[in-house]
Amino acid sequence: MQKGARLKAGHWLGALALLLVSATGWTAPRSYQNFKVTVYIPVRVVKRMARDPAWMRSSWKEIGSALHVDQVFIESYRAGVSADGAQLDRVKHFFESRGVAVAGGMAMLGPGRGGQFNTLDYALPADRALARRMSALTARHFNEFVLDDLYFFNTKSDADIAAKGGRSWAEYRMRTMDEVSRDLILGPARAANPKVRIIIKFPNFYPSFQGMGFDLVHEPKIFPEIWTGDETRYAPTTDQELLPYESYEIFRYFENIAPGRNGGGWVDPIAMHDLDRYAEQLWDTILAKAPAINLFEYTDLLRIADPKNRAPWQHLPTTFNYRRMVLECCATPGAPAARHPRLADAVAYSLRQVDRIAGGLGEPRGLAVYRPLDSSGEDFLPEMLGMIGIPVEMYPRWPNAHSVLLTQAAAHDPRIVTEIESHLRAGDRVIITSGLLRVLQHRGFDRVTDMRLTHRIVAPTRYVEGFGFGAGTVLGKSRPILFPLIHFYTNEDWAVLRGLDDAGGVPLLLMDHYGKGELYVLDVPEEQNDLASLPPPVLDALRRLLTPGLPRLEGPAQVSLFDYANGARVVESYLDQPVAVRLIDGSAHLEDLSSGTVLEGEPLASVGSPPGGGARAAPRQYGYELRVEPHSLVALRERP
Repeated sequence: MQKGARLKAGHWLGALALLLVSATGWTAPRSYQNFKVTVYIPVRVVKRMARDPAWMRSSWKEIGSALHVDQVFIESYRAGVSADGAQLDRVKHFFESRGVAVAGGMAMLGPGRGGQFNTLDYALPADRALARRMSALTARHFNEFVLDDLYFFNTKSDADIAAKGGRSWAEYRMRTMDEVSRDLILGPARAANPKVRIIIKFPNFYPSFQGMGFDLVHEPKIFPEIWTGDETRYAPTTDQELLPYESYEIFRYFENIAPGRNGGGWVDPIAMHDLDRYAEQLWDTILAKAPAINLFEYTDLLRIADPKNRAPWQHLPTTFNYRRMVLECCATPGAPAARHPRLADAVAYSLRQVDRIAGGLGEPRGLAVYRPLDSSGEDFLPEMLGMIGIPVEMYPRWPNAHSVLLTQAAAHDPRIVTEIESHLRAGDRVIITSGLLRVLQHRGFDRVTDMRLTHRIVAPTRYVEGFGFGAGTVLGKSRPILFPLIHFYTNEDWAVLRGLDDAGGVPLLLMDHYGKGELYVLDVPEEQNDLASLPPPVLDALRRLLTPGLPRLEGPAQVSLFDYANGARVVESYLDQPVAVRLIDGSAHLEDLSSGTVLEGEPLASVGSPPGGGARAAPRQYGYELRVEPHSLVALRERP
C-alpha cells in the first residue's frame, strides 16, 4: 500500500515539475511506462549541493533535462563523512520543489581505516553509537531510506576476536548484523519517525554473504523492502569477474527470496569498458521485471558518454546506437553536435530501448535451480549456464518444478538427499552437478545411485552425443578442457553426452533412473567458465537435454535466452561481433516486440522425447534464424 501511495503522490509532483521546468527553459523528459528511475546522491555530493546551490541547479538541469528521474536517495553518512539536518533539508526541498520524490541513504563504512572497504566495527561502542545516531538523524528527515550495500561487517579487531569466541566468523557476523539491524538501525529510526520505512540493498557477491554478515534467512524479514545489486561491470578488468547474466539472475533470485518486496535493481558505470556494457546491465535488470532501477551515482551521470572501445561494432545497427543517441539528445538544426552527450543521455536512450519491449514480457521462467539461503559452492555456476543460453530461475527453497538443477551449494540443505529421492520417486527429473556429487557421495547418496566422482582428470578435445547401444553422433572439437572423471556402472547409467581424448573418454552428462524419475549428473569443468569454450553443437545438446519443453537456442556461448510464461522470448548477445543463432520454439509465428514484424518459423522434423522419456512424441517445433548484433537484443512474442 505504501508503494502505491508513493506512486500516486508522484502524479501531482510530476505535474508540478512540468510547470516548474517550463519556467527554466527546459522540458522534463517523459516518464518510463514500465519502471521507475531513481538516482543515488552520495553524502559528499549532498554537502556540495548544500553549500553551492548554483551548482546544484546547473547539474540537475544537465541530468533532469536528459533523463526522467522519479526519486533521489540523499545520503546522510559514508565513511566518516556526514551531512547535518540543515544540509539534508536544503537538498531535499530542492528536489521536492521540482517534483522528484526523495528518500535518504546511508553507507556504513568506518571512518579513517585502511583497506579497500572497512565497515563500522559493531563490537566497538563508538561505532555502535554512530550507527544509532545516524539512523535516527536520517529518519527524522526522511520517511524512507536505504542502506547502501556497504552494510556488511568485515572487521577483525581485538574486540571482534573477543566477542566472536568459538563461533565461526560467518556465524558471529550474521548474528551481530541481525542485532544491529533491529537495535541500532530500526529501533532508533522508528523512535525518531514511526512512519519510516528502511530498505536494505543486497550486493552482487551473494555467494560470500554469510562471511560478511549478510543474513538472507533473517534480514529480508527484518526490513520491509529489499533492493538488489545488479552491477556486473566488465569482467576481464574487475576483480569480481562477474558474468553479465548475473544482472538478470540475481534480481530473479532475490525476487524469489522476498516476493513482491524486491523494490528494484541497482546499477553503476564503474569499469564499464564501453557504453554497451553499461546498457546491458540496465536492460537485464528490466528484463528481470524490476519495478525500478537505481543509478549510482549522481555525478557519474554528468560524465561525457565516451564512445571509446566500441570501434569493432560502432557502425553496426546495435541496440545501443551511439549515433542515434547523439541525434536524439544533443543535435539541433544546423548543429549536428550541439553538445557532448552525457552519461545521463546514454542511460535515457538505453532505458527507452528496453521500455519499448518491457510491457510485453510476462512472468520470467527457466530451468529451476535450488540454491539454499546463505550457501556457497560452485559459485556463479547458474550465471554461467545463463551465458551458454540456458534460461535459469533460481529459488531459495525447493521449487515446484518438474526439472530441478542442484549445484554444490545445495549441500547446505541437510535434507537434500531425501528431497532428491522424493522428487525422483514422484516421477520428476533432478540434475545434479559433479561438484554436488563429490559432497553427497559421502552423505548416503549411494542409496540413489552408485555414480561417484574420482580423483582423475580427463582433457577431452572431441565430443559425442549418443543414447542406446552403439549410438553416437560426433559433435565437434575444442581445445583440451579439464573434466573430473565420474565412475559409473555400464548398463545401469548411460552417458548421453561424452568427451573423448586419445586415451579414453569422460561422461559429460550421465543419466540414471530412480523410482519413476530420472537423475542426471552434469560434469562441470575444473574451471567452470570453460563451459563457454565447448563447441556450439555440444552446447546445443546440453540446452536440449537440460531444458526439454522450453524454447532453446542453437549457436555459440555468450548469447543468452530469457523466457517468459506469456510466450515472450528475448535473445541477447554479449559478443563483440554479430552472431547467427537459431531459436527453437513451439510457436509457428513470432512478433518482434520492437518493430511489430511477424516472423514465420520453419517447421522442424518431429523428434522423440529426451532419453528416458518413453515413446512420447515431442510437440511440433519451429526454427527461427536470427542475426543478433554485438551487445544487442532481439525481443519476440508468440502470435496466434
